[in-house]
Amino acid sequence: MREMEFKMERQGLLKEGDSVTVTEGVLPSNYYYTIDPALAMSGNYPFNQRMLARQGMVTQVIENDRGFYVMAQFDEG
Repeated sequence: MREMEFKMERQGLLKEGDSVTVTEGVLPSNYYYTIDPALAMSGNYPFNQRMLARQGMVTQVIENDRGFYVMAQFDEG
């Protein structure tokens, strides 16, 4: 299992237990991932940490001073 953090700009777009699909974006030296349809975005990951799975599940939605964050698990086994 791989757990990843995504930044969500507005409250209520996702909730615990939601099934999510991600798309991969490529930068010159990193990958980033977006929960479709543009609900939340990950940070940048170096090439050696590329995610293989595209389907996952939301495990937690966190609200703090910086905004809303979604934790999602992906089965890469």
